[in-house]
Amino acid sequence: MQRLGRLRLGKIKVKYLIINIIVWFIALAWLLPFIGVAMVSIKPFKEVVLNGWWTLTGHYTLNNFVDAWSNPVYSVATGYRNSFIVVIPSTIIPLFIAALAAYVFSRFSFPLKTMLFITLLLIMAMPQQMSVIPLFFMMNRLGLYDRLEGLILLHSAWGLAWITFFLKNFFDTLPKEVEEAARVDGASDIHIFFKIVLPMTLPAIASVAAIQFTWVWSDFFYALVFLASPDKYVVTLQVASMKGQYHIDWGLLSAGSIFAMSVPLILYALLQKYYVRGMIGWTVKG
Repeated sequence: MQRLGRLRLGKIKVKYLIINIIVWFIALAWLLPFIGVAMVSIKPFKEVVLNGWWTLTGHYTLNNFVDAWSNPVYSVATGYRNSFIVVIPSTIIPLFIAALAAYVFSRFSFPLKTMLFITLLLIMAMPQQMSVIPLFFMMNRLGLYDRLEGLILLHSAWGLAWITFFLKNFFDTLPKEVEEAARVDGASDIHIFFKIVLPMTLPAIASVAAIQFTWVWSDFFYALVFLASPDKYVVTLQVASMKGQYHIDWGLLSAGSIFAMSVPLILYALLQKYYVRGMIGWTVKG
């Protein structure tokens, strides 16, 4: 019996070792492009062209980051400013409205409730590219073309559908007994929502905020279509515009890319606990 137990334990250890090797190999494959971008960003352009990014010898410099941040035409600093102007209201506005809508869908019955919810699902499934032409003409007529306010409205509108769906599923998992007790004590629906339900939903709200923030920050398509002035470009457009017509400075582009991806990475690092709790909160009851 002891020998059989040792054999089984040995097989488990070998299996565990193989799984770890596979996981580390996949992780390395995912990290390799990011390592390459980081190496290119801290090396002079000539060394990258002549020796490649994978060589550890040579000179290291932060000039690419300085040039990307204060580029005279397409600067990351200007892109950061415009991106924050767009992303903050584009996260807060749909989150607030969708939280109210999700609570209504979760707790109340009203005519056409199922039809409206199905409409939300259809909006989620529709690619943004399908609506870009009518949106372009509408934004032009409203005077919102080439304005950051127009981009804020677009991202807020697209975020409403999926945030409502996400939060509605989370509200369904919350116990209703607390709300019923508060209602017996004379609390109104608005008071129950803001004082009782909303605090219990903070993990899901943090998760939704992180996802919406990242999507809006990383947007390139809408910004490319609805912004024309370089001084209004968000950070993704600023970085893409650093690519010259006849010359590509890979160090400059790599530094700009690191600037662009650093904000979502920092956000996820800060909200990781809430993000995980929000993702699993509406899939497990209790």
